[in-house]
Amino acid sequence: MDRWTGTRHPRSGVAARPASEVRAALLAVNGGPGVRFVVREGGPEDGADLVAEFEYPALDLTFKTRMRLHAAAHEVRVLEERWEPAVDGTGRQYGRGVADKVYRQWETPRGPDGRRHKVETFRLSTQNLRAPLQRAVLDAGWTWRGVLFKV
Repeated sequence: MDRWTGTRHPRSGVAARPASEVRAALLAVNGGPGVRFVVREGGPEDGADLVAEFEYPALDLTFKTRMRLHAAAHEVRVLEERWEPAVDGTGRQYGRGVADKVYRQWETPRGPDGRRHKVETFRLSTQNLRAPLQRAVLDAGWTWRGVLFKV
């Protein structure tokens, strides 16, 4: 089941740090090098302790990772949600859970020879969104526990 939910366990021998340090490590990811999302404190409407959000309006993408810290179990329960364009192009579709996807945007400008060339202008891998958060949790000796329904 861990494979389907994206659960990851820390390396053996890594001592579990206090919840306050895990929270601080997750908030420190905010604005780090290569980070494309915002990590903020969660509110009652989020149902989580911390929330990482990313929006890219040009492709109509929104990602939200809700995280709840469980100090007694030394784990961060994580619900990953995404809103993306529907396959049939009629609107947006909602998904939750681990989804390793790559989103791309292309342009076709004219080159010096007058022919059009396909150039990638945007690339986003969902793994790149998850990795810094996951690394902060695992380095603190906690488990990254993926859930599908309730954080």
